[in-house]
Amino acid sequence: MSGAVSPLAPKTYPNMPALRGVRMATAAAGIKYKNRTDVLLMVFDAPASVAGVFTKSKCPSAPVDFCRANLSHGTARAVVVNSGNANAFTGVKGRAATQLTAQSAAAAVGCTESEVYLASTGVIGEPLDATKFAGVLGEMNERAQGDFWQDAASAIMTTDTYPKVATRTAEIGGVTVTINGIAKGAGMIAPDMATMLSFVVTDADIASSALQALLSAGVEPSFNSVTVDSDTSTSDTLMLFATGGAAVDGQARVETADDPRLDGFRAALNDLLKDLALQVVRDGEGARKMVEVTVTGAETDAAAKRIGLSIANSPLVKTAVAGEDANWGRIVMAVGKSGEMADRDRLAIWFGDVRVAVNGERDPDYSEAETSAIMKQEDIAVRVDIGLGSGRATVWTCDLTKEYVAINGDYRS
Repeated sequence: MSGAVSPLAPKTYPNMPALRGVRMATAAAGIKYKNRTDVLLMVFDAPASVAGVFTKSKCPSAPVDFCRANLSHGTARAVVVNSGNANAFTGVKGRAATQLTAQSAAAAVGCTESEVYLASTGVIGEPLDATKFAGVLGEMNERAQGDFWQDAASAIMTTDTYPKVATRTAEIGGVTVTINGIAKGAGMIAPDMATMLSFVVTDADIASSALQALLSAGVEPSFNSVTVDSDTSTSDTLMLFATGGAAVDGQARVETADDPRLDGFRAALNDLLKDLALQVVRDGEGARKMVEVTVTGAETDAAAKRIGLSIANSPLVKTAVAGEDANWGRIVMAVGKSGEMADRDRLAIWFGDVRVAVNGERDPDYSEAETSAIMKQEDIAVRVDIGLGSGRATVWTCDLTKEYVAINGDYRS
């Protein structure tokens, strides 16, 4: 982990309130890092509703397989997360590690193994010695507390330079509910259902099936619209839990996602998911700039997103941004290779509010000085109009610097 905090880090962190029905503790098990917390235990004292989205990688980690299998049971009592080792591509040993962890967590909090969820992040291909932390889960359960969100976010960091937290409130039937979330991720970020690891908890009383629908929809314009380096992780896990703590205030349980009482909650959840996803981009390994790519005028929204990701994932576009070079030719290249319909002679491109190209050629009023000023900013907006239809999408990425190569050149050592 590099010592310097990303220049794009939040200037302040929100005050994360304790949530009814969930407690947390961390421990330093020495899995990879010395003298820092690397295990997180999240405990739900009463069974919580649960939803999850996971990597679409064809080489998923053992914890991803474990969580997918448990999701159908619909309740959660414990979550165990470790950093420093992804427990991915670890074969039979990997499954044995999840088994031991689940058994230990179930014994620690007094629940069944089907109510336990696991996540691991870090090096791929190294066997995970779960005995390092399995024995301390009972003690962690005893000292777990509600006011612990910032510490929890710190415990799951790998190459992250800052912990990622967010909180929102909403009303359901006149009762105020809270949503808290943490995330980790800085490299190997091109989510395909979720990003590296993220855990969101609300004290609302919402059935698991409704939570799942809310989460599956909410990841598309947030976690599934960010990319740091175009690499989809083996471990992507995003989970949403509802403790039901707000029932004591008179919040009536919500059974379906289309219930109109969820309108405010859905908006708050989507806002929180986007907040966490953008914090991940802003901590992209070696990042100095965040880039918002908006594509309009595509044939469909899906086409617009594919074009946007083609731009956002291009090493040539990202290195131009790192060099503060308004090289719009690279945008043209990325649009052209996306596989989606585009008409060269209708294309228009903006950096910030400066139009640099229109009708398939350089804007006659193009000003190098104006454009250079835009490229010096920390947050850069790129807009491309395809000129064919009404499809639109926005994706976010960061620049690609020498520091990214340095971090990843010696990641295992």
